Amino acid sequence: MSLRRLLPDGFTCALVATVLLASILPCRGVVAQVFGVATDVAIGLLFFLHGAKLSREAVVAGMTNWRLHVTVLASTFALFPLLGLALKPILSPLVTPELYLGVLFLCTLPSTVQSSIAFTSIARGNVPAAICSASASSLLGIFITPLLVGLVISSHGAGAPMSWESVGKIVMQLLLPFVAGQVAQRWIGAWVARHRDLVNTVDRGSILLVVYTAFSAAVLQGLWHQMPLPVLAGLAAVNIVLLAVALAITRYGARALGFAKEDEITIVFCGSKKSLAAGVPMANVLFAGHPLGTIVLPIMLFHQIQLMTCAVLARRYAMRHETHVEPVLQHEV
Repeated sequence: MSLRRLLPDGFTCALVATVLLASILPCRGVVAQVFGVATDVAIGLLFFLHGAKLSREAVVAGMTNWRLHVTVLASTFALFPLLGLALKPILSPLVTPELYLGVLFLCTLPSTVQSSIAFTSIARGNVPAAICSASASSLLGIFITPLLVGLVISSHGAGAPMSWESVGKIVMQLLLPFVAGQVAQRWIGAWVARHRDLVNTVDRGSILLVVYTAFSAAVLQGLWHQMPLPVLAGLAAVNIVLLAVALAITRYGARALGFAKEDEITIVFCGSKKSLAAGVPMANVLFAGHPLGTIVLPIMLFHQIQLMTCAVLARRYAMRHETHVEPVLQHEV
């Protein structure tokens, strides 16, 4: 494992640069409203393109392994929220209450899609099942995450931001464009598949827009005056502990349940991840009026930690084969 693979990638550097820009030149007033509209349009386009490129044939091919899919969904939507609440007495002293609210929101998010599949492929796992599980997690998260947020946040002692109006907004902003993309797939699916750079550009651009507007508002509310360096270090420690426990439970839990090695790999990589792409726009809807900077910061940090950790873990799984697999990672936001 070369040191280069552990260094932040281009998108992570862009996220850091966006936070710095928002800290120095935060948008406000009419400019902030324009950025808000542009963000909504970009997110809608993002999920439309994801719907247009998702292969229904590949998803159907992986649907038969229902035990695996139930295990992945249980890890994503049950294990993580329970960990967030159970570890709160130990981990919450490391960060501010607002940041731990962001950690709890992180625990309710669906799994990633591209990177879960990529790491499963590198590790020689069950790729068709990974495609099905990751895709199902992403779609079900549109409905499950707002409900979990209401339950988990109320347990945290904060006012629950979930409402049916919030669910409706998420459905309108994320699900409807995705369904429209699936309908349009027969006409534009091949074109989208040939232009993956376009999807990646929209993918990352929409996240950067949301991060810039969210951190701009947070900076204007005095975010960095309330965020000393020890608190940021504490947040990193919280994320590392959360990911380590989730990886251990999914790995040894899959073995205890009698899954084959290929299925174990799929459970580990699909059941331990959280989606930045879904999390940021959901936070924008669910926590409207809240300090979004502290809500999305844990997700941004967890995103980088999970990529670095899973890159190492995937190569270790792959080493059980005599044939060396050279990974080609696609960044997942």
